[in-house]
Amino acid sequence: MSQSLNISDLESKLEQLSAGEGLALIAEMFPGKVVFSTSLGQEDQVITQLIASQNLPVQIFSLDTGRLFPETLELLGRTESRYKTRIKVYYPETASVEKLVSDIGINGFYDSVENRKSCCFVRKVEPLKRALAGNQVWITGLRAEQSANRGGMKRVEWDEANQILKYNPLLDWTFDQMIDYIKEHKIPYNPMHDQGFVSIGCAPCTRAIFPGEDARAGRWWWEDSKKECGLHAK
Repeated sequence: MSQSLNISDLESKLEQLSAGEGLALIAEMFPGKVVFSTSLGQEDQVITQLIASQNLPVQIFSLDTGRLFPETLELLGRTESRYKTRIKVYYPETASVEKLVSDIGINGFYDSVENRKSCCFVRKVEPLKRALAGNQVWITGLRAEQSANRGGMKRVEWDEANQILKYNPLLDWTFDQMIDYIKEHKIPYNPMHDQGFVSIGCAPCTRAIFPGEDARAGRWWWEDSKKECGLHAK
């Protein structure tokens, strides 16, 4: 059976299940080889709760770029305490960060898209590759309505860059559905969300959005390019 057909069959199965049921199925199908990357955003907090509430054997990890908001790091601690779990944190390689800053300056990512993508690669993409190495499934908190780019994604995809199956359990969830779930289950979240910050990444590269703007408008707002860092490139 071809890889694409296998993925298609898995997609069909998962479409019949809730997000929690889908996560349980994936954990059962790929024992010890499933990881979940959390940026501590609202979507990721929902998935963390779904994993923790079922005690699923899924390794939760996060990427600390060295430029995160204090509120994000504080939430990481609160989340670990709330769900009595340890979130594994990956950091960029020190030598790579030092070379990057030497080459483009401490805030050189504002100067060009190329510089910004270089920064994202050092601080996010390379650590992600280390986190995913040796695993078979990568769970993410992507939702289709977050941006036009993400609207074309599928619930289950083959990630060629990382050679891993990517599962997006909340892909078809609406923003309101997500918020209702957070309220119902009293899930901890970043207080910056209540201040207009919808998508929260590195502090120098994130701003609050204005009414009517899409969720990714507050990321790299000085650019006209797609609002992606390379983790979920299409």
